[in-house]
This record gives sequence, C-alpha cells and structure tokens, in this order.
Amino acid sequence: MAPPILSLALPSETGRVLSIQSHTVQGYVGNKSAVFPLQLLGYDVDPIMSVQFSNHTGYPTFKGQVLNGKQLWELIEGLEANNLLYYTHLLTGYIGSVSFLDTVLEVVSKLRSINPALTYVCDPVMGDEGKLYVPEELVSVYREKVVPVASMLTPNQFEAEKLTGFRISSEQDGREACRRLHAAGPSKVVITSIYIDGTLFLIGSHQKEKGQSPVQFKIVIPKIPAYFTGTGDLMTALLLGWSNKYPNNLEKAAELAVSSLQAVLSRTLKDYEKAGYDPQTSSLEIRLIQSQDDIRDPEIKFNYQLYD
Repeated sequence: MAPPILSLALPSETGRVLSIQSHTVQGYVGNKSAVFPLQLLGYDVDPIMSVQFSNHTGYPTFKGQVLNGKQLWELIEGLEANNLLYYTHLLTGYIGSVSFLDTVLEVVSKLRSINPALTYVCDPVMGDEGKLYVPEELVSVYREKVVPVASMLTPNQFEAEKLTGFRISSEQDGREACRRLHAAGPSKVVITSIYIDGTLFLIGSHQKEKGQSPVQFKIVIPKIPAYFTGTGDLMTALLLGWSNKYPNNLEKAAELAVSSLQAVLSRTLKDYEKAGYDPQTSSLEIRLIQSQDDIRDPEIKFNYQLYD
C-alpha cells in the first residue's frame, strides 16, 4: 500500500497551491519567482510548467518547450486518478494561447468540484504600458470567462483597463475599475501598478459581501530606475500568501507583499551595482534566494492609506 500524501493527510495551516505558470532553467520568472516565496510562507506548492525555457525571453535567444492544453489536462487526469487533486488555491500567471486558457478554465471547474471553497488567484498577464503581448483574442476570454470565476485578480493599470474597457487616468478611475471588476466576479482586486502624474502606486479593493461597498486603499511605491523580470509573478504570489493569512485584511496583506517586493528589488539593484553593472542597461534577474528573510518576515516600510 502506498504511503499517504502528507500534504493531504496532514495539511498545513496555510494551504496547498497548484501553480500553473512558466518555468525557466536559469533566472526567476513565473513559477521560479512564485513557488519559493510561497513555500517560505508555509504553503505546499505543486507547480505545473506552462512553458519550459532555458531562460526568459528578454535574452538574445532562448530554447525550450511549450505545454499545450491537452498536455495540461493529462497532468490533471494523472493527479485525479491518484486522488491528488485537492487544492486550497489555484494560481495562474502568463498564458499565451486561448486553447491553454480554456483548459485552465476546465481546471478551475474540476478543482472546485473537489473543493468548492478553492481560491483562484489570477494574474491576467496581457501587456503593459499600452502594449499587448498576448494575442488580442485572449482579452475577451479573460474578460468574459476568467474574471467571473476568479477570487482575486492582480492586473496592472493597462490590464485593468483592458478588462473593464474603462480608462484609468486618476485615482478615482482606479477605484471605479476595481468596483467594475468586483461586479464581474472577484471579491479581491489589486491593481498592482498605476502611474499617474509622476507617482507610482497600487490600489487594492476588497468587497467582503456581494452588493456591499468595497474597502479600498492605496500604497505609494517608489519608482526604481531599472527594469526587473519576475516582479509581477512574485507580487501575485506574495499577495496570495499574505491575503490567506489575513483573509479579512487585504490592506495588511498588500503592505507585507509590497514591503517584501521592494526589499528584493533594493537588494537586486545593490548587488548589480556591486558587480560593476549599470542596472539601467537591461532587465535584471531578481535576487530571490538572497532575500528570503525579507520574504518570510518583511519589515513594513510601505503603509496603506484607506480611502473614505
């Protein structure tokens, strides 16, 4: 008789996460950026690699394989055949095709048939700064099918605009975009980066009961003069991790997530400078392993401000 799966027989207080994201052999993006932080925060994490590349696509070249929807479903069937499909959370990031996204929706449905309380945390990665980097047809699938089944959404400003069809050019607009997303499905929304009039900030919104006015807040974030890879993947993982520990206090969870992320970026910048590299030359790989204390026990340096 096979021994029990201890993460099922003796589940952690935090949860068991299925994370469907990209994987790179070298560097920290996708699952490489999300799994380790969640494990540090006490979660059992089972990663499925939507792609396996040698390195991220910002390098001059990359090699590797892409998982298709049929192959994803085979993995789910394998888990189900062995009664291994009980998860408390599903986490998804970059998805490059409609067929794969459609299969992810089937995965959501399957996981909820086993655990109706499943929390689905979705980073709807579509683009940034006015540019799409996924096929246009993915936008409508996210808007019409994914948003309604998500528990928490973590879009950036551009993605929130795409999902709502609403232009964000002020804080009030950001808050309204969150309200529109609540109306479509998720109870928790964090627009992870909004840049208006030279200020970078995050807006979070938690609608605790359907039809209620959401609790909304902002956190002002310093704009670092460098470009990092894997930061969105890390931020969403941290929001999942901390919001589950503080289920009724999204603002506290966001403070902890932002403070961790900023500590990682600050260390990354210093280390590149120490190595004699100009950090403004190209995208930087985050120093995740070296920052584990800041992930596990962040010092809160970035505070939320509640809106009236």
